[in-house]
Amino acid sequence: MHRFLISAAHKSSGKTTISIGLAAALSSGRHGQPPRSVQPFKKGPDYIDPLWLSVAAGRPCYNLDFFLSPDEELKAQFARHGHDAEVCLVEGNKGLYDGLDLQGSNSNAALARLLDLPVVLVLDARGMTRGIAPLILGYQAFDPKIRIAGVILNRLGGHRHEAKLRAVIEHYTNVPVIGAVQEDPVLALVERHLGLMPVNETAEAERHIEAIGERIAAQVDLSRLLDLSRSEWDLVAPPATPPSSEQPVRIAVARDAAFGFYYADDLEALAAAGAQTVFFNTLTDARLPPCDGLLIGGGFPECFLEQLEANAPLREDIRRAIKAGLPTYAECGGLMYLSRSIEWKGKQAAMVGAIPGDIQMHPKPVGRGYVILEANASHPWRDPAVIPGQNQPPLHAHEFHYSSITGLPPDTRFAYTMRRGHGIDGKHDGILLHRLLASYTHLRATSGCDWPAKFVQHVRSCLATDPTLMAARTSR
Repeated sequence: MHRFLISAAHKSSGKTTISIGLAAALSSGRHGQPPRSVQPFKKGPDYIDPLWLSVAAGRPCYNLDFFLSPDEELKAQFARHGHDAEVCLVEGNKGLYDGLDLQGSNSNAALARLLDLPVVLVLDARGMTRGIAPLILGYQAFDPKIRIAGVILNRLGGHRHEAKLRAVIEHYTNVPVIGAVQEDPVLALVERHLGLMPVNETAEAERHIEAIGERIAAQVDLSRLLDLSRSEWDLVAPPATPPSSEQPVRIAVARDAAFGFYYADDLEALAAAGAQTVFFNTLTDARLPPCDGLLIGGGFPECFLEQLEANAPLREDIRRAIKAGLPTYAECGGLMYLSRSIEWKGKQAAMVGAIPGDIQMHPKPVGRGYVILEANASHPWRDPAVIPGQNQPPLHAHEFHYSSITGLPPDTRFAYTMRRGHGIDGKHDGILLHRLLASYTHLRATSGCDWPAKFVQHVRSCLATDPTLMAARTSR
């Protein structure tokens, strides 16, 4: 078994492209290497990079996040998903030692220590020659417990540039160069206002990933990488959670080019709680499928205004269903879609209209980063044994939105009080209307926030107390 963490000296060094290329090259088998099962992971809160890594590896990518999970849970998550893979590839976020606090307790280096992972350091070598040696030596000396197994030089200016850097590194350091990647437009990933273009939006993604895999395999010594990342101990998967024995419920999930932000373990947790997920397309489907509950995750509805507005039958069907009491949960892009309208770049388009407010896009982030929430007494999934403000533990989650909502009625009810973060207005998040909860916050299924099980139980409770829901399901 082989395990390693891909990190960098700073963000935007190209580690995502390198990670995608390595996942594709190792999983498909390139340059004399047999195909291997590759389990990708991504450190921190992120939807887009995991989508690319999932396609590249042919396995769902899972997130590892210190802010959302304690150390023991992170180790269990890593073992649960990686025990049956030949290669575990973890892509870091930001730089190797960057973090929220002075001690770097949530840094990539901290994750490497926790999971006993050697580090492959991706270095953006543009404009560098002899100066690369003190950079590597400094990263080694800063924390001697971190094993920097090798470096991959990226964005090189030609073979002469590569030769100089190799000579410097060999002379001054003991760190092997396991790859040297030339500047190449083929390796560029499409970006836009919130980061990379999600892989679910482009039909060219698989061909692009294949091309990246071929380029990386030709410029990285895969055999050396595997030798340096070989582990002498196997991962042992923790006991699996037994599936729910209760009556299954059908949850309709919006998944298409406009809405694709779902954590793999959240969808798995929904299934474990007894949900049968049925996916639908907001751009092409005229009606909701038969369902007992509705989930609309994050995404980029602002990029599909014309298509979403043109699909008036589905918008009207969703609006009627929510008004009739269909249990619904929406996050960020889902909240935007359920509003009256979205305005972006001078264009305004009508949306579902279930939420009496209008979305305005902004050039800079409105809410970005980790959030801490306290569920209010009106939260529909709240454990009745938990008393807000007394025995209630805070919820840790994250947000990332460039929009705000205006025109909400003064008597709007909210599910959460913000202890950290922006949410709707800096004080609240989680609009409550009928049986809808719509928030800018992205929740994640962890030991401190088992939202899938709570939502499924909420759907069951609504079905048990409102016979019209079952009749509505049958009529769809």
